Amino acid sequence: MSTDLQSLSHSLASVVERAAPSVVRVDARRRRGATGIVWSAEGHIVTTSHAVEHEGHIQVGLADGRAVSAELIGRDPSTDLALLKADVSGLTPLAPAPLDDVKVGHLVVAVGRPGRTARATLGMVSTHGDGWRTHAGGRVDRYLETDADLPPGFSGGALVDAQGRLVGLLTAAFSRTAAVVIPGDTLTRVTSTLREHGGVRRGYLGVGAYPVRIPQHLTSAAGSDGGLIFLSIEPDGPAHKAGLQMGDVLVSLGGQPLHRVEDLLGYLGDEKVGTTVQARVLRAGEVREVPITVGKRP
Repeated sequence: MSTDLQSLSHSLASVVERAAPSVVRVDARRRRGATGIVWSAEGHIVTTSHAVEHEGHIQVGLADGRAVSAELIGRDPSTDLALLKADVSGLTPLAPAPLDDVKVGHLVVAVGRPGRTARATLGMVSTHGDGWRTHAGGRVDRYLETDADLPPGFSGGALVDAQGRLVGLLTAAFSRTAAVVIPGDTLTRVTSTLREHGGVRRGYLGVGAYPVRIPQHLTSAAGSDGGLIFLSIEPDGPAHKAGLQMGDVLVSLGGQPLHRVEDLLGYLGDEKVGTTVQARVLRAGEVREVPITVGKRP
């Protein structure tokens, strides 16, 4: 082995050694364990929401071999994040990586703890893009993918850079073909909300909707070429109280165009509960402006 390869090998091993104490095993589902990341010295652990199937008896396996109990502080399925509080203190969180310096092609290491010991896989940043909305409307501050393998139990693990700093949390929930990374800035924002409220407040209209194209002769009046047609209206829900009907096409809400269900979910996820906004609706070829008060999801 050449000197350069030996140096790289030792460097990568050092990265894993530094990161491993901050990566824990999470036992909160029936089939197999998952991984979590130490978020605070007081015992806060961040992991994936889909890894927490039962909330009554959660165990966290630490790097020193101890297994401690933990409680669920809150979860946000729309970003696939859950925050736990383990019955332990003195843990060491990972230092955050400056995400603006992360580039496509940079080497990264995925570190998980699906069992008693830490495991690692090597890869690179394969995609680094703008913020996006998940299928459930959750806001993720930037799009990150890695080509590092995610063996079973790695979901909830840490993706670290070549200096052992946290790039983000690994999840297999949003893609069947790629390892998506929830970046550190999203982790900070969501975990802060979970610690304070136990969940992320999300508004709702009480509708079932599907995307449709607006006929060309109506696009000028509607101000858009697409919208969401209401397939169902919940009795006494916000949409019903506002006088909206099945078959109405919701073109925009609060001035924001809506082309996909994710657009609507994303709009309602931004602390709109209790506010009254203007809904632009297309009904029987006529454009209407309808005020609607966003409700709190039951």
